[in-house]
Order: sequence, then C-alpha cells, then structure tokens
Amino acid sequence: MKFTRIIAAGLLSAAMFFGTTAEACTNFLFSKGATKDGSTMITYAADSHTLYGELYYRRAADYPAGTLFHVVDWDTGTKLIQIPQVAHTYSVVGNMNEHALAIGETTYGGRKELATEIEGGIDYGSLIYLTLQRAKNAREAIVVLAGFLRDYPYHSEGESFSIADPNEVWILELIGKRQGTVKADLAKKLKYKYTDGGVWVARRIPDGYVSGHANQARITQFPQEGKFKKAKGKGLHAAISSLHLDYIYEPEVECVYSADVITYARACGWYDGTDADFSFCDTYAPLTFSGLRGCDARVYAMFNRVATGMQRYERYAMGDATAERLPLWVKPDHKLDVHDVMNLMRDHYEGTSMDMTKDLGAGPFNCPYRWRPMGFEVDGKSYIHERATSTQQTGFSFVAQCRGWLPSKVGGILWFGVDDTYSTVYCPMYCGITEIPLCFRQGNGDMLTYSETSAFWLFNRVTNFVYSRYSDMIRDLQKVQSNLESTYIADVQKFDARVKNLDGQALTNQLNDFSGRQADKMMKEWNNLDRYLLVKYIDGNIKKEKDGRFERTSTGMAAFPLQPQYRPEWYRMIVRDHGDVILEH
Repeated sequence: MKFTRIIAAGLLSAAMFFGTTAEACTNFLFSKGATKDGSTMITYAADSHTLYGELYYRRAADYPAGTLFHVVDWDTGTKLIQIPQVAHTYSVVGNMNEHALAIGETTYGGRKELATEIEGGIDYGSLIYLTLQRAKNAREAIVVLAGFLRDYPYHSEGESFSIADPNEVWILELIGKRQGTVKADLAKKLKYKYTDGGVWVARRIPDGYVSGHANQARITQFPQEGKFKKAKGKGLHAAISSLHLDYIYEPEVECVYSADVITYARACGWYDGTDADFSFCDTYAPLTFSGLRGCDARVYAMFNRVATGMQRYERYAMGDATAERLPLWVKPDHKLDVHDVMNLMRDHYEGTSMDMTKDLGAGPFNCPYRWRPMGFEVDGKSYIHERATSTQQTGFSFVAQCRGWLPSKVGGILWFGVDDTYSTVYCPMYCGITEIPLCFRQGNGDMLTYSETSAFWLFNRVTNFVYSRYSDMIRDLQKVQSNLESTYIADVQKFDARVKNLDGQALTNQLNDFSGRQADKMMKEWNNLDRYLLVKYIDGNIKKEKDGRFERTSTGMAAFPLQPQYRPEWYRMIVRDHGDVILEH
C-alpha cells in the first residue's frame, strides 16, 4: 500500500511523522531452503487507515478477441486506461492464483522527480492482479509485468514486489519514468531515446535465505548478466525477446532487469559511475531517516529474530545511514515452518532498542501501539513514534504458502487474516476455491458500514477492546489464536492427504467446503472470545477464574474481582505530573 506521499518522494527525512497518515506495508520472503517443509512463502500486510479487510476473488474466464479491460486504480477507484484482454484468465484468490503464484507489494515512492502519479497508465495494484490472471509462475510473472511496463505508462510511485511460486521467490523493484526528466545533451551523447513505462530490477532470493522489504527500496548493486538476444520467432517468444528477457527461463539466471535501468539514470544526470557500481536503491530511492527508521527497521526486526549477529545493523535500522547497511537477504539459523512465519508478522520491535512495550508511551498496561500522527514536538524538538510490523491500521494480511509437491490448487494456501497482525488469526484459504467465505467476502460491510458477519469488524471490535488493558488481555487472546492456528495447520495436513488425488469439480467442492468451515470456526471462536473478554475485564476489573469458570461466592454472587496496579513507571509519571495535589497527608 502507499506510504505517505511526502516521505515516499524523499522530500523530507522526517516527513512520515508529521501531519500525514502513514499507509505502509510489510513483505517478508522465504525461499524453499529456508523452510522446514520445502515450501516457499511470502507475507504481506496491507496497512491503511482506510482499507477494509476482505478477500478479493477473480474468477477464471474466457474472452472473445477484441475484448478490452478497463484498468482501475486500486487505491482510488479511478478509471485509468483500457487494454486488450487476453483469451483466458486464471482465477485469483486474494493475492494468489490457481497455479500457486503469489504476489505482494510495498510502496517506496522514490525520487521526487518520479514520485508523482500520472494520468492513465497502469497502477501498481492492477499490475499485481493482472499479472496473477495471466502468469503461471514467478519468471513468467516477471515477463508479464515487464510487458505492461514496456507497453503502457506506469501510473504509480516506486514499488517493491514479492513474487513466489512453489519453487522460487523473487524481489522486483520498479519505478516509473517521467516526461521531462531526461536531459537532452546527455540523451544525445548516450544515444538514449525516452519511452514511457518504467525501469526495474528483479533478483531471485538464494535458496536457504530470507528477505524482506517494507516501503524502502532494497536492491543496491546487482549482477548484470549481459545476455541480450535479438527478437525472433512469433507470439510469446517474440514478446519475451523484445523485452531482452528470452534468457529468463534459464535456471542459472538469478537477476533480470530492464535494458535501460542504468542508461535512463545516466540520461537524467542522476548517475555517472560505472555500470558495475550502479545501485538501484541509491539512484532511484536514496536513503532518508524515515526510510530507515520507519521502513528498513521492520526488515531488521525480522532478520534479528531468525539469525544471530543482526544487532550489528541496529544503528542503521534506527536511522543512521552511515552505519553498516542491512543486507538484502540473510540465512536463518534454523529452518522455519508456517507458524514461525505467521509469528514473524507479529512484532513491535521486542528485543531491540526500539521495543514499543517499554517506554511510557505504552501506557500503564504496556500497549505497543501509538495513535497517529507518528511524530510530535516538545519544546521545539521533534520526536517520533515507532512504526512496527504489527500496527493497528492493517486492513488484511496473509502468509502465502506455495507447496510444489501437491497439485497447484491444493498446494497453494493463502493463510488470510484481517486487522492487526499481532492479534489476527491466519485462516487457510486454498488457492483453488471458487467461493469466498461470507466473513471475508467483498461487499460484506465496508469501512463505514458495520456488519455482524464480517471478520474485519469482529476482529476490530476485539482488538480495540484489548488495547485498553493490553498486558492482561492479550494473553487471553493469544491462547485462542494459537489454538486455532495450530488446529488449522494439523487439519490442513490431513485434508491435503485426503484430496491430493482429486480433480475437477469434486476437488473444488472439497476445497470450498474446507476453507469455509475453517472461516466459520474462526468466527465462532472469536465471537466467544469477544464475550469472554467483556465479561472478564468490564470496568477495568479482572474477574477471578477457577477450573475454566468465573468464580462465584457461596451464595452465587460474582467473586470480588482482581484489581492489579499500574506498572511502577506509570505511577512515577503521575506523581511527577500531579504529586503535590494527590499526596496523602
């Protein structure tokens, strides 16, 4: 999702913290060799103060020749351009298609000269969903996406994409080209001819490694294969060749890029070094304080939880661009399972200097959330609130798991959740389903319309109550959350074995039934949790419990509740502020 327009353009290093809302996303990427079962995984948190959490669905379809598709900006609903529709599109559940291809994104904005949106063209959201409808695997997705950038203007700001199929995970970073940026004298010298579209670089995450991006461009220098061939043949092959990508299907190729990614920067006067030293990030999205502290810090936090020795990058993550730079990927100390990955999306910088549970901003009950705006001034000095992976304004998030040992419609699972990642439940939605459960269905409520049957509204109702007495209530929530997710993971294994040899409508029916039942189970358990928390924590008290029941007196009355004190630091703050008035004499 889009980050604050001002900081995305890099105009002011601390701008993300003042006077604007920060709409930002987090992606983590996991290669086959980094996971216990050999699946690939990517995560995505769509964080926005105005995005409603629902599970999108696009049905597979066939179209007659000459059909046009109207591109609509995912963020605003504005109609952009019409493009030719392909003869057949694949079904897409959320951000994963029927072939277990998954794509996520984060917006980084980039240079101010390139950060403005243009009329028409294709926006970043449409790039994702159009590509998922037209590609079967990660490399094919890169070809399709690059084709859009060749044929049409790029509407949005700089963007990082995560692309995963059952075998590979790629990070692709792009930024749109803009009229008026190329300097005539440099273009003539370089024999460079400007075209619309964008420039980009894609790198495969090495097997056994994990990566991440969170609203800051991450690719610096990159291998330059130099395998450019002449266009030949017809149809798809000719299209691939015209993109200089006819070598992309060679397994040893692990980096591809647009042909003018360096030349365009030279023609604009932004780079004059050697090709080998060219850094995509430093040229098209130079580092700022906010790009480090509000963005790369989230990647650092994940790296810090999976690999030893990451503390060496903490100064960088806290905003010091002169400190040792965070690498694009790291090798985890041990292989991860899907529950590990879910929990990596649950982070408030615990265990780092930025731990949001420790300072007085966490209130008397250690609540690791800070209401916006993210920046404030005291006595003429500027301060910030941290921006962690887990944040209150998440619309939806997912863990996309791609498993190559199963048929694609079974092998792809979108573990889908709504609201805050720390308190959500990741519910298994198979990529082969054709019916979206009611609680996640588009149109079941919206950001201004409450629905009793909407997961988004139920989870927000619970979470916003939990924030009020966080340190106590979150433990009750986590018990239900952990039990549900553990049950889901076990049930998925049994279900896989039962349906792996099915196909056709029989398989579809089973997938729809299973995913629907898991969503129903989640809604039932979360409604029960909602009522339990209200009864237990009403009016700031905590009801006593024994043997799984609330305690009563011998006469049947409610036992007198517990009334735990605030944490000591909070009492000290009260005394410093108001002690003369409330001092007991």
